[in-house]
Amino acid sequence: MLTFYDLGMAFGDYAVIFIRLFVGDDVGNMSWMRNDAKDAKARIAYDSVLLVQPRRPESSEFLQFEQDVKNRSLQDYNFVYGDIEVNIFITAFYDSFLIYAQILNETLTSGGSIRDGFNLTRRIWGRTFQGIGGTIAIDTNGDRDTDFSLLDMDTSTGEFEVVGNYFGELQQFKFVDGISIYWYQGKGPPVNEPRCGFTGDAPECQTFELPAVTIAGIAFACVIVVLTIIAALVYRKMKLESDLHSLWWKIKSTDLLATTTGSRIISRLSLAQSLGGDSKSKDDGAQMFTTTAFYKGNTVATKKLKIKQFHADRVSLMELKQMRDIACPNLTRLVGLVVEPSHLVLVTEYCPRGSLQDILENESIQLDMDFKNALLTDLVQGMTYLHGSPIEVHGNLNSSNCVIDGRFVLKITDFGLTRIRRLEHKSVDFQNSRAQLWVAPEHVRNLPNKTVSHSGDVYSFGIMLFEILTRHEPYEDELEHANISDVLSKIQVGLNPPFRPMIPQTTEKNELIKVMKDCWNEDPKLRPSFQSLTRTIRKLSGISAGHNILDSLLKRMEQYANNLEDLVEERTRAFLDEKRKSEELLYEVLPRSVADQLKNGHNVAPEAFETVTIYFSDIVGFTNLSASSLPMQVVDFLNDLYTCFDSILESYDVYKVETIGDAYMVVSGLPVRNGTEHVRQIARMSLSILENVVKFKIRHKPDAILRARIGIHSGSVCAGVVGRKMPRYCLFGDTVNTASRMESNGEAMKIHMSEDTKGMLDAFGNFLIETRGEITVKGKGAMTTYWLLGEEIREV
Repeated sequence: MLTFYDLGMAFGDYAVIFIRLFVGDDVGNMSWMRNDAKDAKARIAYDSVLLVQPRRPESSEFLQFEQDVKNRSLQDYNFVYGDIEVNIFITAFYDSFLIYAQILNETLTSGGSIRDGFNLTRRIWGRTFQGIGGTIAIDTNGDRDTDFSLLDMDTSTGEFEVVGNYFGELQQFKFVDGISIYWYQGKGPPVNEPRCGFTGDAPECQTFELPAVTIAGIAFACVIVVLTIIAALVYRKMKLESDLHSLWWKIKSTDLLATTTGSRIISRLSLAQSLGGDSKSKDDGAQMFTTTAFYKGNTVATKKLKIKQFHADRVSLMELKQMRDIACPNLTRLVGLVVEPSHLVLVTEYCPRGSLQDILENESIQLDMDFKNALLTDLVQGMTYLHGSPIEVHGNLNSSNCVIDGRFVLKITDFGLTRIRRLEHKSVDFQNSRAQLWVAPEHVRNLPNKTVSHSGDVYSFGIMLFEILTRHEPYEDELEHANISDVLSKIQVGLNPPFRPMIPQTTEKNELIKVMKDCWNEDPKLRPSFQSLTRTIRKLSGISAGHNILDSLLKRMEQYANNLEDLVEERTRAFLDEKRKSEELLYEVLPRSVADQLKNGHNVAPEAFETVTIYFSDIVGFTNLSASSLPMQVVDFLNDLYTCFDSILESYDVYKVETIGDAYMVVSGLPVRNGTEHVRQIARMSLSILENVVKFKIRHKPDAILRARIGIHSGSVCAGVVGRKMPRYCLFGDTVNTASRMESNGEAMKIHMSEDTKGMLDAFGNFLIETRGEITVKGKGAMTTYWLLGEEIREV
């Protein structure tokens, strides 16, 4: 170690690790004291030594075992241990014998052979045993997971002491409470490579003289650098002038597209829905909210200022540039101005979650302390940046001027543009303005002359801190019995103690209450700065200066993830349910294949069908029946009848076209073609309907006999969707007219059909048909028609 010192290695760049397996004898004496002149150097050198040795057990069993070993050594071998510790390996020998005995017993119990060394050994692997020194862990390779101690020299005593232990069974290293490793002059652990390298020849440690050429080159480079700096300053000046006169801020009124609703409604609804809360609040009419518009595809916030004339002088242009140069995520961005003859419109970044006042007033939104701390952190960070920027001060800070963006980040708004806001404030009644409740007393006393200061912003922050902690409006209790001017008068007077919002007893007590009271101190000089508030809030909230912004945002979002998931799931279920209902309704109005095309956004082209069969029916005597019934009775009767008919249709390959009064129209063979099967489907359906009409009872006239007249005809038609608002699938062609004539020229409780239909039914050979004969049909002349009587059921 003296050589280690002489080589210059004992001053924090190196550490010596000595592994001492045998403890308690003369091997590896670690004492540095020899009582000679070299002790001083050795003492410094030993500061770099770390000692690793087997951990000495501390259990009472081990201490008793150690004493037994000392007694046995004296008795049997006349060896006196004295102050020397018993070697830890003696304990290991003893434990090994006990483990071996245990394994032998287990082997004999299980019927194994004690001569099977392989089996005996494998029984030990992957197990733990209780030994004199504690638990003995054997891994799956048969190796013992040994405990070790790390020792470092105590700088006050010069003796090595245990600073930490490695526990083999747990595979963990733990420092001893209250003890740490001493590194030379507090430098910490040595780096991987010394600053000057292992051989001391690192370039940064070499000294050399520069040649004249190099010096000249450096001088030339310095000149170039100076010229570059001058050029940069000139360019910066020119760019500043260019920016001031670029009119980037000017927005044409025609470029702003108005939205249908104000941001007040949008903000509150979106916030409540996003957080799983109700969209109602305790006071929806207490505040004023900005309106929104669309500008270049984005939603922006707009505020109409009562300024009749605006002159863009150099001061105003510089203020606009200062607003554009803002680069803080906790301050809203200025988009521009719309200059109109009678007013000015301020266009800024839009935050869809509403204002901080929105959140605090909405009792359905649960805010835990973590979320409140996040809001406070955003607020103080934004104000710290603002106070350090050319804008310097806010002057109108309150909870309605703090908005929440889509990522739940708080952003401060309504700052800067001093010249414009001074013109705007001329029209404000300060004595009756609710916003003055956040203004510092020294500024309230100057009203109507508006003054601002850093300490005034801190006071406003204190009032906002009261709102966040209590979720109450400032001076809420006082305003129930007095008006705003009375409250402001009490603030102006400067009572002792000062007149401030009353803290509810239910408010959770924490250190932020003291911060709040410091912020609204009557003496502006005693109020903290936002820089100190940033440190205090971070300390109380546990949010470090270098915290991961993304993790912070995700943590805020996770607080409402469950509510969001439940809300999305509920809305999705409702949407799917409504979608299913609308599809079912659509399928009732239009054929499924046609409805599917319309759903997919495709146009349904008209289509010609070579042959289909059309069914018409009506109720005989329906006019007289309607005349003797109430309107609701007629509706109920038709509803019962057509419900019965509709249920019959489900058993056949047919499509119900429409019902008009007592008329009922059905077709088969379209929109999906089915060969010649359509005539049989209509015939069978007609027979089934006729059979059910016989059994049908009218609710309000149970004794009345219902009689239906049915007509069917087969032929070609053209079909397509007609209309956009209430689309209908309609049939066109002479076949429709002829089928209608078959019904109107038929007889009660009979199925009247044309010769075309009769010819197609004959192909099946099992329908009972009777010839009616030749009749005169309007528009068709003489036609031979037939009655459909029934169908023979053939055994298969």
